[in-house]
Amino acid sequence: MNVTYRAIGTIRSPYRTPADMPIQPSGESAAPGEAELLPELADGLRDLEGFSHVILLYHFHEARRADLTVTPFLDATPRGVFATRAPTRPNPIGLSVVPLLAVEGNRLRLGRVDVLDGTPLLDVKPYVPEFDQPHDVRIGWLEAARGKAAETRSDERFG
Repeated sequence: MNVTYRAIGTIRSPYRTPADMPIQPSGESAAPGEAELLPELADGLRDLEGFSHVILLYHFHEARRADLTVTPFLDATPRGVFATRAPTRPNPIGLSVVPLLAVEGNRLRLGRVDVLDGTPLLDVKPYVPEFDQPHDVRIGWLEAARGKAAETRSDERFG
């Protein structure tokens, strides 16, 4: 089955190349940015300003291939792509949970953005801890990498 989406807007950030970006929004180097939605979608942002965080779903527009096995940033062992957050996926869809600083017309001012400038935005959802924060979590192979992501930068391995 083929599924087609259209971008609802664009994410703006200071990151021009993958080597500039942090690998997750929790990184100390993640920076403020914004999401600019198409003007005709501005009404859909109504009531969002009461949320502290939003979930951004976006298209990894610089991913040029799909790999089923990747060596992730925080490990030296090749892993199945679905056990990682690598952008070289069969469907190159990214997800970030970021602070929502303000809603201004059709723009969202955001904190701790970790994506390339010009990234196509697919959807915005409010972050709701009761829905989005599961309990009794295990993180598989990442247990050994706990705490290493804070200052890890991207690189060219997934370009």
